Amino acid sequence: MQSQQNYKKIIKRKILVLLLFICVCQSVSTHAQKEYVVVLDAGHGGHDPGNLGSGYREKSIALKVVLKVGEKLKRYKDVKVLYTRKKDVFVDLWKRGDIANHAKADLFVSIHCDSHTSNAYGAGTFVLGLRGNKKNLEIAKRENAVILLEDNYRDKYKGFDPNSAESVIGLSLLQEENLDKSLAIASLIQNNFTFKLKRNNRKVKQDNFQVLRETIMPSVLVELGFLTNKKEGRFLNSKNGQLKMANEIANAIYNYIKNLKLNTITESNIIRNVNQTIDFKVQIASGKNRIATKSYNFKGLKDIERVSFSRLYKYYYGATANYKSATVALKKAKSKGYKSAFIVAFKNGKKIPVQEALKIQQN
Repeated sequence: MQSQQNYKKIIKRKILVLLLFICVCQSVSTHAQKEYVVVLDAGHGGHDPGNLGSGYREKSIALKVVLKVGEKLKRYKDVKVLYTRKKDVFVDLWKRGDIANHAKADLFVSIHCDSHTSNAYGAGTFVLGLRGNKKNLEIAKRENAVILLEDNYRDKYKGFDPNSAESVIGLSLLQEENLDKSLAIASLIQNNFTFKLKRNNRKVKQDNFQVLRETIMPSVLVELGFLTNKKEGRFLNSKNGQLKMANEIANAIYNYIKNLKLNTITESNIIRNVNQTIDFKVQIASGKNRIATKSYNFKGLKDIERVSFSRLYKYYYGATANYKSATVALKKAKSKGYKSAFIVAFKNGKKIPVQEALKIQQN
């Protein structure tokens, strides 16, 4: 009798295990078969040309890149691509977010081109937030200024003034719960730009872009580069440049989706990715004197960085995430007379051995 009862218990356990296994398999299968909705947003459009640096139109370049990103993503059966615009039309910022929200999108990617009064260059990626950086604030104000072109913008945005720093700073972080995933996809995009295309790394930053504030899913805004920089403007206006940028954005998006499938977009992964940011710089001088970082004080070298260490000042040149670019900067510094210049490495602003930095990047 006792042996029969034990036998029945064993059978029941096996049945429960089998049912649990089936449920898990069904859950995994459902997740694997899920269609991921990606909404691609080409900035500006219609009567809003965006910036016109060096004679190029931001709205046209953004649209061409968006369509190329979409073409590549459509090759994947588990990805559904939607656009906020597929032609040269004006779309309100609130409407762009509304399209993504109604589609229950898994990801929203807005693509733009930057501008500046200097000869600045490089690609950057933004997520919603504000870190008090004055340069970032100006970019956000410039992109948000399109609100003024919309009908009844005062009613739609409840008094939001895109030209007011107070209004920008006062925006609430409606995407708080999506911030980690937004940082994850932004890091993937930015790494592709930096390490695969060798674009100047303007890093992942947080700021209050209205178009991101309108969405309720992980969202990023990509600044492909500066149209006001003639060389970069030509690259972004070329078919080859647009294809290269689009391919790396699409690759990053699909890698992000693959990570979602594997359920690897975890807090620890995000912290690891964000905290492994490596910068290389060329130290050209150090001393007790505080010298203005003007090019004429450094034999024509531009973008000099001055950092205070105890009672000393250290001067760096050629900040980059790419070691090969740092070696080029080192050669230039030595050609200018800084014979004792050398390369240093930083991880999140903390100095580390160069070899350690290279190992981190390899991993």
